Amino acid sequence: MTSESSPTLTVTFIRHGESTDNLRSVWAGWKDAPLSNHGKSAHPAKCITSKALGQSLSGTRFAAIYASPLKRALWTGQAVQEAQPEPKPPLETSLLLREQHWGVAEGQPWQWGHTAGLTLEEHFAKELYPVLHERWQKFPEGESLDDLFERAKKAVDELVMPQVWHAAREGKTGVHIAVASHGLCISELVPALVIKDASGVHPGEKFRGLQNTAWTRVTVDVQGAKEGERLEFSDDDPPKLQVRVTDFNCHEHLAEVKRQKGGIGSAGYDPKQKDIRAFFGGAKVQADDTSEDEEGCNESNARDEVDVDFH
Repeated sequence: MTSESSPTLTVTFIRHGESTDNLRSVWAGWKDAPLSNHGKSAHPAKCITSKALGQSLSGTRFAAIYASPLKRALWTGQAVQEAQPEPKPPLETSLLLREQHWGVAEGQPWQWGHTAGLTLEEHFAKELYPVLHERWQKFPEGESLDDLFERAKKAVDELVMPQVWHAAREGKTGVHIAVASHGLCISELVPALVIKDASGVHPGEKFRGLQNTAWTRVTVDVQGAKEGERLEFSDDDPPKLQVRVTDFNCHEHLAEVKRQKGGIGSAGYDPKQKDIRAFFGGAKVQADDTSEDEEGCNESNARDEVDVDFH
């Protein structure tokens, strides 16, 4: 099923750079916080970790870049676009790529545990918003993980699959697109694409948890597709696909990001933020997990908490 040369389409899913809300323990979904860097720059190319990301991907020629319209993801997408050679790929925003919506909890303090003796509804009445552990649960006016997965499937159908079918019909392979989004959203986007595989198997929670500016890569092969040979098929009877995750949570570019003193966010790394950083990275977090290597709290992510220089 795999083409002889390269996959029909490769998708690089990119989590946004650190936002100002990543430095605060609040529910941050559709609330539009900008990239921090750390509060010093309103220009995406000057946000250091996003610049490092863009430079690390400059050798990958993207045909198109899709981004959430929320500043933290849009500016990350723009940093990737700016580092691309001419002619630069188009960048298109989509509301489907926004983070999970927390409804009335947006901007409110994030907390892990439930208060003993209170029902969930009583928590909400007191404006207390603990982590919800079931996929169907949601805050008032917000989205559940099940809702987010449905939105992710729509995003894949409207943004990714047209690129797949167009490439196959045009006889092209090796087409590459980038999607700049958010930790929880990407954790649903990846399985939404993986289930397009002929097997239809959902990967479960295998590909959850991204550091800021980390990326995950998925390849899509169209059965019978070959470079230079147009493939004819109807929309009602498309060819089978082979979909594979080839890279996960890649963040080697952060090795070039170094600490410096002074400025907003220069306080030392607070291990108490481990759970919240992992949570918004899309990882499954356990309340009693004290591992120093838990996603979202390792040394590379600790560097996001302070001012940095890129060399």
